Amino acid sequence: MSTNRNSTRKRSSYGNSRYGKGGRRKQPRRYAKAKSPLTRRQRVMIQRTCIAAAAVLVVVLLILAAVRMFREKPEYTKEQLASMEAFLEPDFQVDLLDINEFSRPGIASDPINGIVIHYTANPGSTAKDNRDYFNNLQTTQITKASSHFVIGLEGEVIQCVPTNEIAYASNDRNGDTVSIECCHPDETGAFTDATYESMVQTTAWLCAKFGLSADDVIRHYDVTGKDCPKYFVEHEDAWERFKADVHDKLVFAASEVTKEKVKETRGD
Repeated sequence: MSTNRNSTRKRSSYGNSRYGKGGRRKQPRRYAKAKSPLTRRQRVMIQRTCIAAAAVLVVVLLILAAVRMFREKPEYTKEQLASMEAFLEPDFQVDLLDINEFSRPGIASDPINGIVIHYTANPGSTAKDNRDYFNNLQTTQITKASSHFVIGLEGEVIQCVPTNEIAYASNDRNGDTVSIECCHPDETGAFTDATYESMVQTTAWLCAKFGLSADDVIRHYDVTGKDCPKYFVEHEDAWERFKADVHDKLVFAASEVTKEKVKETRGD
């Protein structure tokens, strides 16, 4: 009987060992290796596509950096800038607003450090319509607003406020910028070809007048985050193209002025 008890005790001890019931070591469960749904050739093609996309991105970034370097503010003499200003000056009508606290306060501006582009947000209205709206604010007194220049649907340009006075257009940048309000035919905010050409010409002229570059040209959006000018906010590529066109206009003017200077020196 004692032998049986000892045998039972041993089996009981063995059965409760750290290997679990029965004393056998548990083996890790083996799982079947999942097969990739892609073939080796497809995986290689995806890798090559990713590498090519990364290379294209690097090239684009390098091009953008080069464009920015190319558009760095050129150094012109005062004489050159004066000649460029005369060369670029657009045909515009001076129709100044009455001095009043709502649209032309008559406050002298600080030195000009930028040009701000706006859109009227009033589809189909003309330059004259917007000029008269600004002037009538002295009567309606519904808000304070104005702009130094307004460019119409046919490219006409009206000056509303002298450039040495502030206009109520660009919020915190009223004091050191010149504003250009631009008309547009519809809700998209896109400009007519005539309006666009006048915008480029007028902006380049003002850059020459104040010794600025295309990189000193900003949108109302860049000051306050407002959706203005709408088309240039929603189409960043169009905005960059506009600044490039202003830059090219300045370079062209500098080239033409230099040619004329050389002719004068030669006595041609």
